[in-house]
Parts: sequence; structure tokens; C-alpha cells
Amino acid sequence: MTKGNINVSVENIFPLIKKFLYSDHEIFLRELISNATDATLKLKHLTNIGEAKVDYGNPKIEVRIDKENKKLHIIDQGLGMTAEEVEKYINQVAFSGAEEFLDKYKDSAKDSGIIGHFGLGFYSAFMVAEKVEILTKSYREENPAVRWICDGSPEFSLEETTDKTDRGTEIILHIAEDSTEFLEESKIRELLMKYNKFMPVPIKFGTKTETLPLPEGAAEDAVAETVEVDNIVNNPTPAWTKAPSELKDEDYKSFYHELYPMQFEEPLFNIHLNVDYPFNLTGVLFFPKLANNLNIEKDKIQLYQNQVYVTDEVKGIVPDFLMLLRGVIDSPDIPLNVSRSYLQADGAVKKISSYITKKVADKMVSLINENRDDYDKKWNDIKIVIEYGMISEDKFFEKSDKFALYPTTDGKYFLWNELEEKIKPNQTDKDGNLVILYATNADEQHSYIQSAKDKGYEVILLDSPIVPHLIQKLESSKEKISFARVDADHINNLIKKDEPAISKLNETEKETLKKNVEESINDKKFTVQLEDLDSNDAPFTITQPEFMRRMKDMQATGGGGMFGMGGFPEMYNLVVNSNSEFATKILANENIEEKSSQIKYALDLAKLSQNLLKGKELTDFIQRSYKQLEK
Repeated sequence: MTKGNINVSVENIFPLIKKFLYSDHEIFLRELISNATDATLKLKHLTNIGEAKVDYGNPKIEVRIDKENKKLHIIDQGLGMTAEEVEKYINQVAFSGAEEFLDKYKDSAKDSGIIGHFGLGFYSAFMVAEKVEILTKSYREENPAVRWICDGSPEFSLEETTDKTDRGTEIILHIAEDSTEFLEESKIRELLMKYNKFMPVPIKFGTKTETLPLPEGAAEDAVAETVEVDNIVNNPTPAWTKAPSELKDEDYKSFYHELYPMQFEEPLFNIHLNVDYPFNLTGVLFFPKLANNLNIEKDKIQLYQNQVYVTDEVKGIVPDFLMLLRGVIDSPDIPLNVSRSYLQADGAVKKISSYITKKVADKMVSLINENRDDYDKKWNDIKIVIEYGMISEDKFFEKSDKFALYPTTDGKYFLWNELEEKIKPNQTDKDGNLVILYATNADEQHSYIQSAKDKGYEVILLDSPIVPHLIQKLESSKEKISFARVDADHINNLIKKDEPAISKLNETEKETLKKNVEESINDKKFTVQLEDLDSNDAPFTITQPEFMRRMKDMQATGGGGMFGMGGFPEMYNLVVNSNSEFATKILANENIEEKSSQIKYALDLAKLSQNLLKGKELTDFIQRSYKQLEK
């Protein structure tokens, strides 16, 4: 029997591991099963190249609870270790000096260091165990099994044993009093499903009863036999580990529901990632039905490293706009800190992010080219991702003309070049600028949309929360175009043409009319603006200046606009049609009180059309309207 000290230069390495290295104690199971998986796959490689002359068979990893004796067992059928290898891999903690470790980790668990660099995965066992045993037997038959025991101090014992006769390693954790939750079957099952659901080696956790099929010709009242079988809790070959050619749509959908059991809607489509140069990365991303939903708090993209779950905090690897998607990314080249729990800032991460962005853009192009009708139908569910990407990623924006759609209020869908071709003859103003009219709510802005349609204009529907930012991006990137919301001004002013205006009133009458309206409404929110419009147009129309409204909208979605301003006041234009019969009637009315009442009533009607009449104002308007009926 050998006794000795683990090769660390400070006495308190284990308390440090417990308190600082791993902020979340539950990941000890992930680390130990990862080690068991590595040992199993290494043996597979050695047998494949003929170096290990053993029968690889169908090895599995078993997790077993002994609640009565407060033990947790993790058993593999991998390489196993000799006494010398235990000395090398267990007793000599593989990091460059405990002092360096202390300096790095005494204040935070989130400092730098790449996974595997410190070789500390096994020692995470001491977060939950007061004593750890290793029973191990090497695949080299001539070497005896050995038992290693350590109680969390630097002291250990190592001796030969006859208690283990089969190849592999068994880790026995004597669970500490403050960690007895890890002796509960439900807790261990939860951790296995969280971290090890897609590990590449089958994981057994207990057994389950299966019913055998009845033999042919069995009697109607025959009772089917049952059999106890291993309960394998993981899927060793998830979709992302296979080639796209091996998978059908049903396979991807099945995998989606395996990832997110509480998601009942089908994903719209998927993007299969597979690259081996200049980095290794595989994965499957799914577009869920999003509409205008920006909530990314649940069912996020999951990051794996060699099929080991790491985190669902993938900011940095996945561009911000794709955080709205779901799925899996697996890469051994993503740098993590020593506890595998946090991403590191790294050049490789930026390359991976760029690759994913390009892959998504390419997928959009292929989808729209393969089936335009189907793509049009899905646009409303994916537009928030595409529009966000156009705003935040320049390379994505550069390709977006090939797949970003601009739907009209009539339900037609145009690519950018199609839209330009459609509206250029009719919606180019007198200065040669192409004016794109848009609405954000087809119902609320219906009357304005109708006015535009009456002139033969197309109105596109841009109703996602980030539209102000998208419009600013498009206007700054394309030449001689501008966007105008359809209710930003009277339609004649939105697309100004060289058309003479005919006026019924002279300048003195106009000044009088404007003064009458201003005195009657007496509201600083409204700027009275007289226009010589068609006599059939509405007498009063409320519009909101494009610039002011756009700045307010941008402020509401996290941007203060180009000047970073905040707290924009409510400001509207009250467009008075000086050619309307109502204007003539106002000028002719000698009764000041009656004239004022008529102007206020017309203003209320204009407010009502813009959904601006609310509360007491709306109640008073309704009561006045009923009184009008009684006359």
C-alpha cells in the first residue's frame, strides 16, 4: 500500500475548488461522466488502430445511488488506469503551480483558462463528497486493479485490490452531509438530463420494465411477458452528429422536441451547421414561430462541447440577432474557462460567429429560391430575426436584398429590387427621390392607407418593434430613397409632385381660418397647417411629423435616435383642408361660440380616426354626439 501527498504546493487547494472554481456544485456529475466518456472513447480509438488487443464490445457508463450508505457510484468500461497512471493523472494535479491558480481564482470563478488546461475535472467531486474512492483496472490485463482513497486533504492512499476484476473505472463518492440532495434519484435524473442528455456513450441509470410483444397466434387472453432492461437516459447520436443527408424533416422535428419537450409548435425550418476548417463546429439551429416576439428568456440555443452540455448563455458565439433562434451548437474549439461554465473572449469565437451569420444568410437565399410562396407565408414569423440581423450585422445586411421581404398592406411580398421596380414610376417625387410609404398598423392607419391607394401608391406594412432602426439603416445605405409613414402628413405632402394647387380662399381668408382654428383648439400639441386639398378630402386630418415620431419609436426600442435624445413631447400637425365645405362654413359663421364648438367637434373626429380620443375626452364626445341626434 502506498501513502503520500497529492502534488500541490498549498494545503487549501480543495476548499478553493469547492468555493471558487466551480460556482455551481451540481456540475461535478457532468465532469465525472465526461471523464468516463473520454476513457471509453479513447479505448475505442486504441482498439480501432490495433493498439489495444481487447474486445471493445458495447460499453456504457452507469450511475448508481446507494442511499443507505450515502454513496454515489459512476462506473465506466473504458481504459482504466494502472497504479502509475493514477499517480500521474490523479495525484499530480496538472496545472502550473498552485500559487498561479490561487492568484487567478481567489476572487472569481470566471477568469481565464481553457478547458483541460488545468486537469481539475475529477477534483470537482470534492465539492459534494467528504471522501472519494477510485477502483480502477487497466485494459492491459497484466496490471492489477488498484484502489485510491482521499478524504479531501492532500493525503491519499493507493493499494492493489481484488475487489475489481473487470476493465474500467469506478468512482465512489461518499456524499457529504451538506450535499445529500445528490443521493435523491430525482435530482440525479435531472442532472443527467441537463448535462448528459446527448453524451456519445450510453448512460445507464437504473432499470425499467419493458413489455415483450405477444408471439404470433397467441390466445386473446394471453398475458404479455415483461423484462427488466437497462434504463439508458441519453441519446448518444443526436441529429447534429449526423450528416444532413442522413436526416429527413421528421428527424429534425423529432430532435427539436427532444431538445425542447415543452414546445408543442413545429419549427419553421432548420439550419444544419457543419464545418471542420478553420475550426470545428457542428449544430442545428431552428427558426421557431416568432412573429414580433423579442422574448428570448426560455428555450435558448444550447452550447455543447463534444456532446457535453456547457451552457445556454451563448452570447458572443451566436450573433445577437440569432439569439432568438433555438437549437444546438457543438464545438471543441470554443474556449471556456477552467470550469467549462463561461465563454472566453477569443478570435476563434469571432470567426465562429461570422460563420454562423453567413450560414444563416445562405440558408435564407436557398429557401426563397426553392419555394417563394412558402417563404412568403413564413415571413411574418421570421422577419424579426432578419430585420434585427440587417440592423446589427453589416455582412448580413449586404446579402439581405436577396431574402428580406417588404410586404404591402394588400398582402403582396416584394424583394427590394421588386419593390423599387413596382413603385418607381409613381412614387418618385419632384426631386427624383423614391418615397416608400409604409404603415405600422393597417387597421389604425386605414384611412391614410386608403388615401394613398386612391392615388395609386403602394403602402408597405412594417410592423415589427425595430422598424425605426431598420428604416434608418436602409435610408443611410441606399441612394435617393426615403421612408414616410403614411400618416406622417397629408398624402400630397408625402410625395411632392410638380402639380399646381388650386385654392378657393384668398390669403386673408386663410389667415382668418387659421386663427379661428388655433383659438378654438388652444392646444400646444397641435400645429395648425392649412393645405389646398381636394374639396372631397377630410376637413381636418391629424398627422405626426416623421422625424419626431421616428425618434420616439426608436427611444421606445432602446435607441435615442441620432442625437441620443429622450423625453420627446407629443406633437402633431392638424392639417386643415382650406378647400373643404367645412372651411367655408366656419368662415361664414358669425356665431363665435357655435363656430368654436364646430371646430372642436371636427378635431374630435380627427382625433378619433387616429385613436387619440381617450378617457374623459372620449366620454364627452360620445355624450355630445348623442345630443346631436336628439336635435
